Amino acid sequence: MSPNKRERDYAHRRYEEWQRRQAAARTRKRRQQVVAGSVVGFLVVALGVGAAISSARNGGSPLTPPTSNVTAPAASPSPTATYTLPSPSLAEARLWTGTITTSAGSIGISLDGAAAPQAVANFVSLAQHGFFTSTPCHRLTTAGIFVLQCGDPTGTGTGGPGYTWGPIENAPANNLYPAGTIAMARTSGNGSSMGSQFFLVYQDSTIPADSAGGYTVFGHITSGLGVVQAVAAAGVKDGSSDGAPTTPVTIEGVEVK
Repeated sequence: MSPNKRERDYAHRRYEEWQRRQAAARTRKRRQQVVAGSVVGFLVVALGVGAAISSARNGGSPLTPPTSNVTAPAASPSPTATYTLPSPSLAEARLWTGTITTSAGSIGISLDGAAAPQAVANFVSLAQHGFFTSTPCHRLTTAGIFVLQCGDPTGTGTGGPGYTWGPIENAPANNLYPAGTIAMARTSGNGSSMGSQFFLVYQDSTIPADSAGGYTVFGHITSGLGVVQAVAAAGVKDGSSDGAPTTPVTIEGVEVK
């Protein structure tokens, strides 16, 4: 048995119970989801404060950014689905608009296919295939940096679409990620480790670049920033400043055009 197959089998067993509970809900959501044109795909977000960046777990110090910690192909939302990295040309070098519908409220978005073509193509592709439906926003940070991290089907900070990509696109030269920014998470020090996890910045955050550079900014929130701010105001579930949000947030669908 090849290493990749062993990894997939292990991931499948690990998440089998979770997948079974989610299967019925995903099926209903996919049937209902309307995706105009191509749809949004793959966002994984990692924020770096200096060179010290830990893996994405629920917890950590106030200044520890949410990071993607995918080191091997991880379980996908569907045990039988296969996701492939799309060509950047899918982004069509244009501005996309759409909505991320969550259990906490709807968030309007715009995606810049000219500035971050690979990130936008991935988000469009994954959304088109229903990847984000019924996935949680698993991590909230409320000190130092101010983000809500989403896009992991496992809710652990280690899940993804089964592949990673790079390099970093459209990172801010001044390391400032204004409120409303949508950016990709990645593993510390690795500019080719982006997958499906992304973060929504709800308050201006300065995130110094690490050795790999900054973080791919591929879109902005155009409406519904208050939805994310309300989740942040409710705090972190365990009372810390970094972990699962007290208010559970599940992505119910993504629509873009």
